[in-house]
Amino acid sequence: MHKNSRLAFVGAGKMVSAIVRSLLSSDFYIAQNLICCSANDGTSEKLSQQTGIRRAESIDELLSFEADILILGCKPQQLGEIANQFSNLQSKCIVLSIMAGINLERLSKSFPQAKNIVRSMPNTPGQIGEGITGFVFHSCPSEQDRRLITSVLDSLGESFELENENDIDRITAISGSGPAYLFEFTSALQAAAKEIGLTNELAEKFAIQTILGSSKLLESSKLSPVELRNQVTSPNGTTQAALESFETSDLRKVILDGVKAANARSIELSNA
Repeated sequence: MHKNSRLAFVGAGKMVSAIVRSLLSSDFYIAQNLICCSANDGTSEKLSQQTGIRRAESIDELLSFEADILILGCKPQQLGEIANQFSNLQSKCIVLSIMAGINLERLSKSFPQAKNIVRSMPNTPGQIGEGITGFVFHSCPSEQDRRLITSVLDSLGESFELENENDIDRITAISGSGPAYLFEFTSALQAAAKEIGLTNELAEKFAIQTILGSSKLLESSKLSPVELRNQVTSPNGTTQAALESFETSDLRKVILDGVKAANARSIELSNA
């Protein structure tokens, strides 16, 4: 089924590039059935040259491709600039947005003739096929359309269909922004390592590998994060001393406040 499906991409940045490369490597899609266009930034030319997919010079040329799915991977602020150029969108086309902060109501107004509209929230690990994406349909899809959308989003890692659009704002604060939280913690751990006397090289190596190794252990273990934490924590030991310091600083409240702030901002952007 997928080899005959035609996909059109608006935007050709890192996330779109990751989707294209993964789809082509899966053997379910062929390059001649994929097309992209972008702003005058050279990204669509580069993606076309590197993968062999088609490149459109304009939105009109993109629409003439008559894609089954139009994937919006441009910057959210560009939607208002280009939406009126899609008046000739085919009624058979599903619009899939991977843009942050654009809700289904706005998307449906921008693409009223679309067969269906899907709002999704991928995350940056999707660039290496290790992401997680939540998505929601505007209207109930056929099973064939559901499988088609899932096949595209699964190219970034795992995908989960959500029943409530509000959950998109919630997962934005967890998985969407979450990688930055982990990177910030890693950076803080690295800085702490240097503060207590390790060289820059050792601080970077030990901080990063600790995060990588712990993540792999968490993935492979049947134990919960709390149980794994407890395995490391000996009574009156070094880990307990650090955890008690975290508790005194109310680390969990700091994280909760950050997640709530991200969620509130996502809601604000979605309703703008």
